[in-house]
Amino acid sequence: MRQVKQVMAVVRQNFLGFFRNPRMIMTFLFSLILCFFLSDKAMMVAEYYNAPMQAAEPFIWTFGDSTSILLTSLLLILLFLDLPKLSPFTPYLLLRMKKRQWLEAQFFYILLVTMLYMGYVLLVTSLLCMKKTFSGNIWSKTAALLGYSGMGKQLSVPSTVKVMESTSPYECMGQIVLLLICYALTLSFLMLFFQMKCGRKAAIGAGLGYSLFGFLLDPRVLARILHKEEYEMYQIRRLTGWISPLNHATYGMHDFGYDSLPAIWQSCMVFCGILAVLAFLSFHTLKNYNFSSFTGTV
Repeated sequence: MRQVKQVMAVVRQNFLGFFRNPRMIMTFLFSLILCFFLSDKAMMVAEYYNAPMQAAEPFIWTFGDSTSILLTSLLLILLFLDLPKLSPFTPYLLLRMKKRQWLEAQFFYILLVTMLYMGYVLLVTSLLCMKKTFSGNIWSKTAALLGYSGMGKQLSVPSTVKVMESTSPYECMGQIVLLLICYALTLSFLMLFFQMKCGRKAAIGAGLGYSLFGFLLDPRVLARILHKEEYEMYQIRRLTGWISPLNHATYGMHDFGYDSLPAIWQSCMVFCGILAVLAFLSFHTLKNYNFSSFTGTV
């Protein structure tokens, strides 16, 4: 219990001044603007059919493709630039607890901030479209029209027949949120490791490289690079669906009983494996980490 209290004390210390930090305020404002532009296709669909949507559908349609996920997760690089959190209070904490506990507190802080960020994105997306939404846990007529027409595919929304047959709107939303959190955690923990190992510039480079890797392994991008024909897209989708973290975070790139793609639980296991490797590397790096330089800010 004493160790848990020490970890929570470090987490509380990390959150001091969080909501007054100009960088945090700017990140959440950028997220608001990004959600406004990304949810435009959901509003366009509702206005086109002049029909209501289920409350979770704007979020599902907005973050159902890899491009939206990539743009949203890039803001996490700005959000976690100061990892690990160091302050004049850090030496005092390290005298009263083990370094391992201090790093566990950093991990827990990342988890809470990531969940807060994703909850904010979900709330903003829902509020932007609330005039045309209802709360019942059934797919709307608009979703059905999109699923049975080519318009859904053109707009890159995951309102397809196989999605509606396999899950309900709120369950689909929960799965997308889970995948987004897993992807965001791997990105954040990667930045934490490189920050301790090589410094801030390396952490930013690692975050951008992780995102670029996912972008280049997008099936459409990779098909253009490799000059693949339409009939070969199945092979490209299956390959990239398994090896790209960004595709693991994309709901539409999963198996619904029709494709040889990873299931939701398999993608979660892949992310857990990545997190386990990053945790091991971070704990190993922590042994030689230099705590002599502090930022002087809280």
